[in-house]
Amino acid sequence: MASPKTSRKESLEVKYYLIGYNFVQTIGWSIIFYKLIFYYLSPGTKTLYDTVRCSLDIFQNAAVLEVVHAATGMVKSSPIMTAFQVASRVVVVCGVLMATNAAREGLGLPLALLAWSITEIIRYSNYFFNLIGSVPYFLKYLRYTTFIVLYPIGVTGELLCIFKAQNEVGQRQLYSMKMPNNYNFIFNYQHLLWFLMLLYIPLFPQLYLYMFGQRKKALGKQKSN
Repeated sequence: MASPKTSRKESLEVKYYLIGYNFVQTIGWSIIFYKLIFYYLSPGTKTLYDTVRCSLDIFQNAAVLEVVHAATGMVKSSPIMTAFQVASRVVVVCGVLMATNAAREGLGLPLALLAWSITEIIRYSNYFFNLIGSVPYFLKYLRYTTFIVLYPIGVTGELLCIFKAQNEVGQRQLYSMKMPNNYNFIFNYQHLLWFLMLLYIPLFPQLYLYMFGQRKKALGKQKSN
């Protein structure tokens, strides 16, 4: 059994790590938001995807650590809920945007980037201030209010990206395996993307209503105080 002194030291190390993680993520998503806005204010020769690609790959994939944080008890979050939220974004970034050109065109990408970046700047800022002592009320209010508009926008952007990608995936047979093969296994990536789009039908309302419940707890408690 660890001594109280050792436990306190480990607790402080975890706290400092989480402070650093949330600070870096706040900066990272601020950079992505800046690049998104700057792209439309001063269009150049690069595409939107090429403009944000490096930052998006780094900071979105870094969010996989949040599943570890939840699973190890570093934060009080559901590992399953966290895993789904992170996985849906990682699939779009790595399995759709990296893999196809079609997903990078149209409204899907800018909608997703707009919703993701604003949401994450607010979310990580909340976590950062909570860890160092107190969260300004306006930031807490934004955390539990902006999702009402941003969540549907983000989901719409994600679905548009996946929908545009699935046609190209089908035509090129990306990441798919046909019989016969040495593994005696068949896999169709286009069908998987269809399945993922269908999953949004039951899961989006649940997560959306869950956030309303969290909003009532967080802001209702503040009002009662």
